[in-house]
Amino acid sequence: MEAFARDWRTVPLGRPDQVLFEFADKLTREPWTMTEADIERLRHEGWTDEHISDAVQIIGYFNYINRVADGLGVDLEDVMTPQPGAGRSSEPQPAQGHRAPGRLDGSRRPGVE
Repeated sequence: MEAFARDWRTVPLGRPDQVLFEFADKLTREPWTMTEADIERLRHEGWTDEHISDAVQIIGYFNYINRVADGLGVDLEDVMTPQPGAGRSSEPQPAQGHRAPGRLDGSRRPGVE
C-alpha cells in the first residue's frame, strides 16, 4: 500500500485497473485534454458507463475537495506528507510550505515558521 501511495505506476495492476488509473491521472492533471477516446479505452477494458460515471464523480470530488482544502489552508492529517509525489522529476513540484502554513484566522500551524 505504501508503494501505491507513493506512485501507483510502480505497483503491478491488471490492465483494466491500470487504464482506470491512467484515466484518473489524466482527469486530475489535464482535464481539458479528455476526449471520447479516453472513455472508449475504459469501455474496451470492460468498464461500464455506470462504472465510468461513478469513477468520474469520485475523481472530481476528490480533486474539488483537495482544492478547497488547499485554498483554505486546511492542515494535513498527521499521516500525510506535505508534498505527495515529491521526487518525480516529470511533474512540477509545489512550492515549499505547500498547503498554506497559516490559517484563515491568522494563526500559525505549530512548528511552522
